[in-house]
Amino acid sequence: MKKEETIDYHIKCCWHSISRIYNQEAQKEGITASMGFVLINIHSQEGTAATKIAPMMGLESRSLTRILKSMEERKLIVRQPDALDKRSVRIILTELGKQKKLAAVKTIKAFNEKMKSSLTETELNSFFALFNKIHRVIETIQK
Repeated sequence: MKKEETIDYHIKCCWHSISRIYNQEAQKEGITASMGFVLINIHSQEGTAATKIAPMMGLESRSLTRILKSMEERKLIVRQPDALDKRSVRIILTELGKQKKLAAVKTIKAFNEKMKSSLTETELNSFFALFNKIHRVIETIQK
């Protein structure tokens, strides 16, 4: 089987292309695409519990810890004890973090609008149906 005939090859190639676009845009803002993804998963006003972010993004907590440390050094976030549960830490966006979050959201929206305007409604519906099915198959493999 040639690599071009495998499903994972096409998914990986597309993701790498998307990732390059996101990294180029993030670089213009002085952040990484990974930081942008973390920023969009943090509630702008209330912050988000640190333990909730990694599962939302499908990351290992070790990877998230490194990203959060870098984001804290760049003054994008601060860590604060949770007001209700002192054992928990909330990740709070700084004003700079909020600005970078808006830039990340803008980039994602622009990419999605470009894709949606390039696909027919039927193609888009087929795309989502196909990826939902692929996701379900993957879940059966992981069990």
